[in-house]
Amino acid sequence: MKRNLIFSASLAFLICSLLVFPLKLMASDQEAVFAGGCFWCLEHDLEVLDGVSSVESGYTGGRSLLPTYRQHTGHQEAVRVKFDPEKVSYRSLLRSFWRNIDPFDGQGQFCDRGDSYRPMIFVGDDLQADQAEMSFKSAAKELSTETDNLKVKLRPLNKFWIAEEYHQDFAVRNNLKYSFYRFNCGRDRRLEEVWGEEARSKNAWRE
Repeated sequence: MKRNLIFSASLAFLICSLLVFPLKLMASDQEAVFAGGCFWCLEHDLEVLDGVSSVESGYTGGRSLLPTYRQHTGHQEAVRVKFDPEKVSYRSLLRSFWRNIDPFDGQGQFCDRGDSYRPMIFVGDDLQADQAEMSFKSAAKELSTETDNLKVKLRPLNKFWIAEEYHQDFAVRNNLKYSFYRFNCGRDRRLEEVWGEEARSKNAWRE
């Protein structure tokens, strides 16, 4: 009798495990990669969003191997966002990305100039590509302009290289230096000029 009870309990546990495990896989984090000027700023702006579990600064978009802060020619400074799609959609992240960049500037962002700082959306699959393309139309509509005037580039994601440790969570770990840099760079002033009261807003476009 005891053996039968143990067997029944084990079987019930196994069935429950099989039922629960796929749900955990379905609820796993997804990733999004964006470039929008200094990765310190974009990391800090996106990691506060509900549903975002982490944001890492790094390099992507180029061909060189093992890029570093001193040598990442061809790569853009970018961030990799890990998020729970049940709490925040990729579409919402796109909207927040746009609100934290100057979409009219394709030669850099704010005081940072050059190829490393060009705004880009790196897509990992066809679904992300479709939603990213739609975000151009949404942004253009909000800005009362044509999509051709938006200088953000859309690129397929290849390898993302994590930046040096001292770049991660830079805004939190070096608050005074970060605040001084951000103010002098004119990032917030320009964002308000472009987006007005909606600059850096956390609210997503209506689904």
